[in-house]
Amino acid sequence: MTYTASDGALRQTLLRLDGKGYKAYKDIGGSYRFPDFVLAIDSVQADPFASPSRLRVIVPPAVAALPARLYANASRAVGISCFLARAFARQARQLFSRRGTGKSGEIQIEAPGQQVMANTAVQIHMDGTVEARFTVGLPAQGRRVLGRQAAILLTENVPQIITSSLYAHSHRADDLWRHAATNEDADALRAMLADRGLIAFVADGARLPRASGVDDQPLNTESVIPFQSPDSLKLAYDLPHAGTVSGMGIPAGVTLIVGGGYHGKSTLLRAIERGVYNHRPDDGREQVVSAGDLVKIRAEDGRSVSGVDISSFIDHLPLGQSTHHFSSGNASGSTSQAAAIVEALEAGASGLLIDEDTAAANFMLRDARMQALVPKDREPITPFIDRVRQLWSQHGISTILVIGGSGDYLDVADTVVAMETFRPHDVTARARAVASAHPSGRATEENSPFAAYLLRRPQPRSINPSKGRREVNIRTRGVHTIQFGSETLNLSAVEQIVAWAQTRAIGAALEYARRQYMDGRRPLATILDLVLSDVGRGGLDALDSRRTGDFAHFRRHELAAALNRLRTLKTFGCQ
Repeated sequence: MTYTASDGALRQTLLRLDGKGYKAYKDIGGSYRFPDFVLAIDSVQADPFASPSRLRVIVPPAVAALPARLYANASRAVGISCFLARAFARQARQLFSRRGTGKSGEIQIEAPGQQVMANTAVQIHMDGTVEARFTVGLPAQGRRVLGRQAAILLTENVPQIITSSLYAHSHRADDLWRHAATNEDADALRAMLADRGLIAFVADGARLPRASGVDDQPLNTESVIPFQSPDSLKLAYDLPHAGTVSGMGIPAGVTLIVGGGYHGKSTLLRAIERGVYNHRPDDGREQVVSAGDLVKIRAEDGRSVSGVDISSFIDHLPLGQSTHHFSSGNASGSTSQAAAIVEALEAGASGLLIDEDTAAANFMLRDARMQALVPKDREPITPFIDRVRQLWSQHGISTILVIGGSGDYLDVADTVVAMETFRPHDVTARARAVASAHPSGRATEENSPFAAYLLRRPQPRSINPSKGRREVNIRTRGVHTIQFGSETLNLSAVEQIVAWAQTRAIGAALEYARRQYMDGRRPLATILDLVLSDVGRGGLDALDSRRTGDFAHFRRHELAAALNRLRTLKTFGCQ
């Protein structure tokens, strides 16, 4: 901020600029003191068709008047910040009217979706100050300043949005408290899982189905069947605000989710997959929580793999290629799934989530007939069925699998949940009886211990964010695409990225990790530790000094997944 002037001065400047060339808007950069808040114009767009101008508003505690209990801890503050960001976005949509060419008149904020996570759009500081970051398309006709419209936009419309969204008096007190309490309850519930030996919990009454495959809002129809735990898996927790909550606990180990098609198997797994994040009130999944280090794994034909030790899954290739430091620019389904598992372990995953529908069939299982037709000495793949118990018994890595057709997995399961018309049933005893009565006839194909080298070291020069004359060129397109330098990162198979703001933060974190910590000596896991430690201390602003409002919390696993899919990535292996 270059200076602090009054809101009147801002209005007069805008009126003076009316009709001038668009670049004259640069004169309004700085900060302005309004009666109740400070408005900072951090970046002014150079063109009406360019990225909109970046603004911040700082509302002092006495004006925002949020009761102290709403931000008494981080859980509550994050719940409230997401609530306020959604309110700001709603008010901005209601006030929006086109004021000229390009992005003229747009007021936008990065509002969170169904998930609740720390973000830079709205932050509540320890003293109760509310800071919101948003963008504004400064009005233009052609490439001429529309100063009068801009004055109305910035000195009337923006204050109206601020007053009706960021101040406590604009909301019902019980609505504010519910968002704080719901988020704190979810964090408390997740923290209790390990004490009961669980990796996930699905509350009774949860409404798991979503509106559609591209709409993460809850499906609100009379046909939705609320979740009800089978008695044998039912547990109860006492939460700080919701009181006693009962539901199905999924124990650590190997769990199968079975059942007929369209009975809710994948719906349950997707809820568990998203349970690594908290959810907003009325989402239906507010009390569906998972251990924070569960990672969804799937096959991904064509992805790149760099120096991954997949030898415990794939070895003795026909042409003698080593798989202890395996690289490929076009991995097959089975190879990509093997690599994804080892990469998840390298990043510190405590459990794996796999849906048979999105897995490579030859990686998951070789049945008795195929074993007889193609002997093991001619098959380099050791199927997952022969490693899944070792991952648990030797390394403490749990797995939850959706299985619809591979009954051989009954032999390796600790727990079996059958979904019937969206209702879960504990059929573990029955599954064991079936397995005993109907032997699969297949032979275990590998008895050696599961082992993988998990200390790859990224080569700094292989990670290049530059393009042309730009030293750093990082852009995101939607939730699952990052333009990193000259490379396009496809993250469509990284299913636990749920928000565009996460993708933006991951892109920035890749460059931050390269700049700060990649020296060719540090292992990837150590680099992840250091980046997440910096974010923990300094917030997401640690990644970008421009104080952008479009970052959201991400896990180390999605950051690692993005790096691992960078086609230029090269790694050092064993020393």
